[in-house]
Amino acid sequence: MKIYTKKGDGGLTSLIGGTRVPKHHLRIESYGTVDELNAYIGLIGDQEVDATTKEVLLEIQDRLFTLGSLLAAEPGKSKMKLPELKNSDIEFLENQIDTMDDVLEPMKSFVLPGGHPAVSTSHIARCVCRRAERITVHLAEEEEVDEKIIRYLNRLSDYLFTLSRKLTKDLKVKETPWVPRMS
Repeated sequence: MKIYTKKGDGGLTSLIGGTRVPKHHLRIESYGTVDELNAYIGLIGDQEVDATTKEVLLEIQDRLFTLGSLLAAEPGKSKMKLPELKNSDIEFLENQIDTMDDVLEPMKSFVLPGGHPAVSTSHIARCVCRRAERITVHLAEEEEVDEKIIRYLNRLSDYLFTLSRKLTKDLKVKETPWVPRMS
């Protein structure tokens, strides 16, 4: 498989199914942002995180490749067999969030991102995930999108926020509450 094909030099790319679309098409923006998110998830896993978290992050990266392939396929035109996103994938994230919540102090205010590169990277990934979700919701207003993709992205951003808090605790760094300046 060649890395370059020269077919995209004119600003178009192909969806799975064959249709050529501009590289700024919402479908391309959607799966491109999921790809960016996947890279940040990898960066979290390269930080000081425990083995269980690394395994969970690898599972998430695998699911993000699934999301990317589903978003890259033109509805109704692709004959290619693609992996599936399942409700159990969303439940997996919910279970991970619940497990982390069991060991965290209840939130009393918003927290400022930071304190350690692993915590900051988790917050960056959360922001990219929210952007991927917004773009995908926009795409779903115009074209067919499996609703599980939007639910997965929504839950993943919750997971990433909770992970940032758990990493703050695990790494014994200060969680800085946001104190709004009111005067």
